[in-house]
Amino acid sequence: MRLYLTTMKTTGSVTDGFLPAARALGREVTILTDRPDDYRAMGAEVIGCDVRDPRAVIDVIAHHHAPEAVFTNSDHIQAETALAASYFGLPGKDWRACATAKNKALMRRELARAGVETVRSARLSPGDAVPSDVPLPAVVKPREGVASEDVVYVETSAELADAVQAIRARRPGESLVVEEYLAGPLHTLETLGADGGAEPLVLGGFTTTLGPLPYFVEERLDWHPDGPHEHVLGALRALGVGFGACHTEYVVTESGPRIIEINYRLIGDDCDFLLADLLGVPLHEWILRVHLGEGLPTAPPSPPLNGAANTTANATAGATAGGTANRAVHGAALGLVADRAGLVTRAAPPVDSETAGPVRLWHRPLRAEGDRIEHTGTNRDYLGLLRVIGPGRAEVDAAVTAFQTTRGWTIS
Repeated sequence: MRLYLTTMKTTGSVTDGFLPAARALGREVTILTDRPDDYRAMGAEVIGCDVRDPRAVIDVIAHHHAPEAVFTNSDHIQAETALAASYFGLPGKDWRACATAKNKALMRRELARAGVETVRSARLSPGDAVPSDVPLPAVVKPREGVASEDVVYVETSAELADAVQAIRARRPGESLVVEEYLAGPLHTLETLGADGGAEPLVLGGFTTTLGPLPYFVEERLDWHPDGPHEHVLGALRALGVGFGACHTEYVVTESGPRIIEINYRLIGDDCDFLLADLLGVPLHEWILRVHLGEGLPTAPPSPPLNGAANTTANATAGATAGGTANRAVHGAALGLVADRAGLVTRAAPPVDSETAGPVRLWHRPLRAEGDRIEHTGTNRDYLGLLRVIGPGRAEVDAAVTAFQTTRGWTIS
């Protein structure tokens, strides 16, 4: 049976996650992409296709092998892929929910209409005047942006006008959103749902540490499976979001939790692999099984983690499924951020998996020695992705410090 994977730029989630998972499930894979040359060495059939056009995706599949699933993990083409899956009568997401989640202005409108929450915001089409009634401080962002690109914090009307002008110069023709700044701790909730209308499975979540304002670079995510899950799940229900993987970001404000954005796909930047290791489950296979119509899996016993973390792996996985077991394992994922422009004169080496006492560590370089870095104030400033699992926060922090001290990146 054949699984069609629609994708754009290469990501670790696809190359090291979903493609191996599909092979483990015994599925033939056809990659549909607008960048076919980037996927030639992936060990799967590759067909060039305008994946932003669902008509093109449908046409290619209809004239190729019969599909068992049509799936994507891309931020940009969830609605298009959902339409293609629906055309062939396959399990998939509601394209309306995909479109609403992706469009930050629609998301705000629908959450307010459903009575879930109200965040004061304004949608700016190209050419619209900068609004004078938006509460300050505020955040300016592209209506359908990703990776914190062109997301800017402003405190005054003059800063707001300057930010809008600058973003429009970089993104001509795109709509923006201006919304009140939501102060408080930033968290994520990771869910996985299947057909049938049941509540999605709560996999857990993370606490996010951001870089300094006025930008919103995600520098670190720490395992934090607790939180106001019911509010977030209510927001997802209101938008029709449930099937498949979803990564939701929310802030706990003085007035309660408020949604920042709903990314209707699996969490990225290697946090998906961290989540899978913390839970001790084949997460990417789980997600594909849902799209193959097999429903939500029953969690198997967790495989042991190396070192002292072994004793608590099962407790962590059980707790996220609603149990009361002690959550002793801690995990963190860091984007190792370039703090300035310059030349990479020392690149940290890749680490596939390294055990030091009770701690396991992985590092994926995103740049190389000799690369010229342009500082952007976005997640595009990552030099590498580091993830660590240990028995507690202290052990994880010590491993992070040791790695950055002895094998960190240098920009000159």
